[in-house]
Amino acid sequence: MLLSSGLVFARRLRAGLVLGRGPWRAVWPLALWLAVVGNVPLWQRVAALGGSQGQLWVLLAGLGLLVWGGTGVLLSLLAWPRVYRPVASLLVLVAAFNTHFMWQYGAVIDPTMLANVVHTDAREVRDLLSFSLLFTVLLVAGVPLWWIWRQPLRTRRWLAQTGRNAGGAVLGLLGVVLITLLTYQSLASLMRNHKSLRYMINPLNSVYAATRLAADQLPQQVRTLQPVGEDAHLGARYAQQARPPLLVLVVGETARAQNWGLDGYARPTTPALARWQAQGDLVNFSQVQSCGTNTQVSVPCLFSPLTRAEGGDKTAEHESLLDVLQRAGLAVLWLDNQSGCKGVCERVPNASTRERQLPGLCEGGECFDEAMLHGLDDRIAALDPQRRARGVVLVLHQMGSHGPAYFKRTPPSRKPFQPECTSNTLSDCAAADLVNAYDNTVAYTDHFLDQTLTWLQQRAAAGANDTGLIYLSDHGESLGENGLYLHGVPYAFAPQQQTHVPMVAWLSPGLQQRTGVRADCLRARADQALSHDHLFHSVLGLMGVSTQAYQPALDLFGPCATPRG
Repeated sequence: MLLSSGLVFARRLRAGLVLGRGPWRAVWPLALWLAVVGNVPLWQRVAALGGSQGQLWVLLAGLGLLVWGGTGVLLSLLAWPRVYRPVASLLVLVAAFNTHFMWQYGAVIDPTMLANVVHTDAREVRDLLSFSLLFTVLLVAGVPLWWIWRQPLRTRRWLAQTGRNAGGAVLGLLGVVLITLLTYQSLASLMRNHKSLRYMINPLNSVYAATRLAADQLPQQVRTLQPVGEDAHLGARYAQQARPPLLVLVVGETARAQNWGLDGYARPTTPALARWQAQGDLVNFSQVQSCGTNTQVSVPCLFSPLTRAEGGDKTAEHESLLDVLQRAGLAVLWLDNQSGCKGVCERVPNASTRERQLPGLCEGGECFDEAMLHGLDDRIAALDPQRRARGVVLVLHQMGSHGPAYFKRTPPSRKPFQPECTSNTLSDCAAADLVNAYDNTVAYTDHFLDQTLTWLQQRAAAGANDTGLIYLSDHGESLGENGLYLHGVPYAFAPQQQTHVPMVAWLSPGLQQRTGVRADCLRARADQALSHDHLFHSVLGLMGVSTQAYQPALDLFGPCATPRG
């Protein structure tokens, strides 16, 4: 009897080894690895908060057990034989990549950051590749990937499998509830005072972000944009105009006001603009706040009829400023030297520098911003002649100061600040070298704007147009302050380096006379509090477009203009 029972047990054991391990043995060791190794940046951030050793250990232990339990719940629900290995592998790799970017750049993973990742193009991915990224991925993901693929999950009937998966999830939930009750005071205070920590819990942060992003954006794929300014028409000043207006909107990239020479920065990063300012027609606005901390949010918000408080920073549900301008009868053109217009230019003429071959300006699929200025007269001449005769709004979307490879954003002849950081692993660079590389990009933007203003001045002098320019950056950048690099920190607790942005406006004498907007009046108001909310209405006002969508209170030129007509 004993011999027979032993043989049965041996056969069952051998069958179990052949068929694979049970879900509990697969799930909880992996969950522990992800909680400990996959969350090193989180534990470092918590440890850096200070406090007594006792309090620190309570926080680390309590939060660690919560992360372990929460990850175990997720993996338990996924512990199906044909599902577990590929999905768990994906989570491990996501955790490894998250670890690198949180470690190196102080990034946090929220829905807007994930949206930015989804819309990242090949050029941006290339700039982020490094040996440190490879090392981190191997360190965090190597062992668990071997563990996951060493042996498959044991195959069971679906009812038994459901019971085991549910049991693992319930066990994890009970553990989470128990730890929450035991450490509630400490953890509640931690999360209330340091909200960014909730976006560092790896890989649950990515699961949450992906769920929110899908819930927010998937319905938009089948939803028609709500029209804006259906009553838009050109005002009386167009009836007998001597010259059509030409307004250039330069959408800057990652320029922060802190390093903007016209805003009082100690280094001469904007010498050309300073000369234009001295001539009297260029005005620098020093107190401007962005709508978001990344391009995916800020660019659509810039052109949205909604203010940030009204939801302009959410996935677009309305048409944009460009749609209203085009509906009013103006010619509109978007030129892009970035990763796209984020949906803003889809319904107007648009072009990209990607396919341009300009010696000294374009190579490797990337162009310096000056490439957008080549052939501009021909591009404008190719627009619809009737619209062009009324007026033109041209948008130039810069590469600007896009990181982390700041050194790639400037030609060799345009690097006044040396030595500069030439690595995309920013924490490897000396702080001064990193600032030099960034300041070089700001100085190159100054040069690019100088070239654009010169072109506009020439068109005005030739009698072709009454010309003007508005430059406004989409968001700022962190350069190591408080351990943060790049941008994309959730807006609620983003540092001012990522939200305080530069803005300038230049109006030719002809455009000033046409609109009644006086540069001296604008200079007197240059320190007023402004934001991305003002662009939509300021452009409508400056271009003389009449529509009920226009809000005079948000027209920064309005107080300095003659009555609209």
